Amino acid sequence: MSDELMVEATGDTVGEAKWAALRELEQRYPGLDRSAVRFEVLAEGERGLLGVGYTPARVLAAVPTEALAAATAEESAQAADARGLVARIVAALGVDARLEVREDDEAITVTCSGADVALLIGRHGQTIDAIQFLLNAIAHRAYGDDRKEVVVDAAGYRERRRATLEALAMRTARQVRETGERVELEPMTAVERKIVHLRLKDVDGVATASEGTEPNRHVVVLPAD
Repeated sequence: MSDELMVEATGDTVGEAKWAALRELEQRYPGLDRSAVRFEVLAEGERGLLGVGYTPARVLAAVPTEALAAATAEESAQAADARGLVARIVAALGVDARLEVREDDEAITVTCSGADVALLIGRHGQTIDAIQFLLNAIAHRAYGDDRKEVVVDAAGYRERRRATLEALAMRTARQVRETGERVELEPMTAVERKIVHLRLKDVDGVATASEGTEPNRHVVVLPAD
């Protein structure tokens, strides 16, 4: 057993106890492959007669040390903060989701996967956009000009969002050409603004600019000179 890490957790049910163990492991080892975790049920949990008395369910989660080594790839401080914040939000919403964090020179992307991640997206993406807005506002305050854009994704939502933004960009371009008046779009993240700028870069008769201050910076589409 010396080549395994073991974590014991409790919950109202065996499922909740397993989820609590996974949360603890993933907080300690970001990027842990859940398939490497082995569970042993120590107690099923039970309620006393007429609801009096209660014994929680108990599980033991075991992870091979080689799986832990693969999960300890270094993350920047901002990436670790983003992972931790999304994990707390996911847990508070009661969503069982696996988090994957990718970081490049421009952005940190936190991708949530699982059977019920649709709850994170919300109606018309309102929930996931609110989560993303919150993380970027916190990053702006904590890291200032050194921050990277944070993107929160689930179930391919951001790719669908890209298609929506590109369609919005083209509709707006037509409106600007027809009316000769500039149009201000809704506040967007830097990643989303870039999508609009690139889509309209080679469209005749219009130009784009970003105006405002974070986190309310937005794209303006205006007649080309």
